[in-house]
Amino acid sequence: MHPFDRAMLLDHVGAELVRGATEPAWANMVGPFGGITAAVLLRAVETHPDRIGEPLALTVNYAAPIADGEFDIALRAARTNRSNQHWILELRQGDEVKTTATAVFGTHRDTWADIEARSPKVPAPEDIPRSAFFEPIVWAKRYDMRFTQGPIPDDGVLSDSSTTTLWVRDVEQRPLDFAGLAAVSDIFYPRVFLRRGGFIPAGTISLTTYFHADQSRVDSVGGDFVLGSARANAFSRGYFDQSAHLWSRDGSLLTSTHQLVYFKD
Repeated sequence: MHPFDRAMLLDHVGAELVRGATEPAWANMVGPFGGITAAVLLRAVETHPDRIGEPLALTVNYAAPIADGEFDIALRAARTNRSNQHWILELRQGDEVKTTATAVFGTHRDTWADIEARSPKVPAPEDIPRSAFFEPIVWAKRYDMRFTQGPIPDDGVLSDSSTTTLWVRDVEQRPLDFAGLAAVSDIFYPRVFLRRGGFIPAGTISLTTYFHADQSRVDSVGGDFVLGSARANAFSRGYFDQSAHLWSRDGSLLTSTHQLVYFKD
């Protein structure tokens, strides 16, 4: 079984409770990769029998590090409307709350549409060598990353820009699905690394992902590369924000994300 699918294994132990376990292939410096946590929370709703529609938005608040081992996810549909459904989730280990989340699912309608965000103009991924990541970061080995802007900085080399742009795909070219899209939308290393020239203790506190693609668009990506770009807007008093977008190779906007990150300087 693919390591991603192992991480998504959930046992429905009650009407509003599922049980899962951390997967070593997705380990981060402390606890699991935040993207895999977002993905498993999304999957908990996706597999619930009362779920309607497809993912529209997911907000994950990382309250405390998740320890290796089992965890429980309590979830409930707070409200179901005609076209959208609102979920509340809480990931616990024992009596401790480790992560809270809200999710919005909904049905799509044929309406007027336009995309103002534009995909960056970059070389094709085949024309860029695979990039190195921080060696101790286990989860990063699950992805083939090819930076076109803002790669991992050398120690002491500061940048005036916080922008990173890269092509990325699953290293085994696992076909993309919504949970996989939630995970890869958190692919970016902390923006403060780029501005301050190297590793600085930092971690996401809150991450919101908006899903602009429907099922057919996600399916059309398959195991191909997607293009991601992220930048910060402000660094201040131990926190910074990050705004990011993810596009398919043909320039279709898949997700946009916003997050708040803690850093120690």
